[in-house]
Amino acid sequence: MSAIIVKTAEEIALMRQSGKLLARVFDMLKGVVKPGVSTLEINDRVEDYIVNDLKSRPASKGQYGFQFALNTSVNEVVCHGIPSKDRLLKATDIINVDITLEKDGFITDSSTTFVLPAASRASQKLVKTTYRAMWAGIKEVRPGARLGDVGAAIQKLAETAGYSIVKEYCGHGIGRDMHEGPSVMHFGKRGTGTLLKEGMTFTIEPMVNAGTELTVTKEDGWTVETLDRKLSAQWEHTILVTKTGFEVLTLRDGEKIPG
Repeated sequence: MSAIIVKTAEEIALMRQSGKLLARVFDMLKGVVKPGVSTLEINDRVEDYIVNDLKSRPASKGQYGFQFALNTSVNEVVCHGIPSKDRLLKATDIINVDITLEKDGFITDSSTTFVLPAASRASQKLVKTTYRAMWAGIKEVRPGARLGDVGAAIQKLAETAGYSIVKEYCGHGIGRDMHEGPSVMHFGKRGTGTLLKEGMTFTIEPMVNAGTELTVTKEDGWTVETLDRKLSAQWEHTILVTKTGFEVLTLRDGEKIPG
């Protein structure tokens, strides 16, 4: 991972542009992610929309040899799920869709866990708690805070609810490169870690498991699953450290900061 890059005003403007476009992708997906649709169909629809409608680039495609525009992580898949024509969504599923977009040289990164119509109450609770945990971390962001404050807030909310935090994967700085410094852990101790400064941009993307925090990577070299095959959920936004706090660069249309 490269060094921490504090963005200029001009670079922040381009990051905002990228983030707004990525938010539009998720708004489009609301009518796409439904029972009977394959995860490859979701991928193809997103790639077409990013390239042809938004005149942008799906930044994940070709990154580290990955051949798709996004990750689709269903149920026990923690992250890096590979789209497939054979994986048709069921009404009981939850699915995390993780997308990166590059416009005019700058990348933003975000994900949503969709809850399909017949998903269990336990599934719904896990997804809602993970969303709240992400926001608990985001709300800690301000100049002078430390990344340990972010991680501690996420960890406390998730573990208090009876869940576990995946510790092997983390958020990251982002800008001209998809992965810049710093690493953003979703657990930690207050008052420790990297000092936050105005102009830093990074993702906060907690992965929260219903059972053990332990994971296993499948033979395909990408797909990460929970070791006990219990459910996992994830949410992600790209964040800017502002003069007085934070700005969510990938905020969806109509999405409000939870109270």
